[in-house]
Amino acid sequence: MSHSTGGKVSERPGEGPEKNAGEKLSARELLGMFASFFKIGAFTIGGGYAMLPLIEREFVEARRWVSPEEIVDVFAIAQSLPGVIAVNAAIFVGYRTARLKGALAASAGIILPSFLTILAVAIFLVNMQENVWVQKAFAGVRAGVTAMILLAGIRLGRSILRNPPAWVVASCAFLAMAGFGVSAFLVIPVSAAWGLVFFGLLGGRGAEAAGRAKKQ
Repeated sequence: MSHSTGGKVSERPGEGPEKNAGEKLSARELLGMFASFFKIGAFTIGGGYAMLPLIEREFVEARRWVSPEEIVDVFAIAQSLPGVIAVNAAIFVGYRTARLKGALAASAGIILPSFLTILAVAIFLVNMQENVWVQKAFAGVRAGVTAMILLAGIRLGRSILRNPPAWVVASCAFLAMAGFGVSAFLVIPVSAAWGLVFFGLLGGRGAEAAGRAKKQ
């Protein structure tokens, strides 16, 4: 992973530099961002959550434009805002990387495949939905998408569940939503309040730092 010290970026062998927030990208890089999000939007079936592991792999692991910690924050914010989580996340990643141009390139890339696909379905394929073979194919697709969403949860968990307080809030949030049907709009601000209390007022920064050191 790249490390920034005094405004300079150092690299480990075989790894590219991480982009600084708001760094100006060339037209070629913006086109690459558009193409990456277009690919994610075009080949991901199952909704916004299925796109999250692909966004993480492309922009955290491959391009290294966003850090693992930042992508977790992006996903949390995108979940708490109105709209499709994948589109929200794309806009955040694009803006974080190249400000307004990046946000426009990312949102256009991830929205355009869905728009074109739905338009084609509306025009040509409406009668195909009753086809038994199409239904069987999509049953398999849904099973695969479930595995992708589970993988995204595991990867995010490895990044943020680094100490007992994080496990407590994650467990309580899961129980509230899965067991009692509590909305994410309530779970997210309550979780944020827990983080402020523990890591801020109670001096939990030490536990967080220890968890990060253990992770590394």
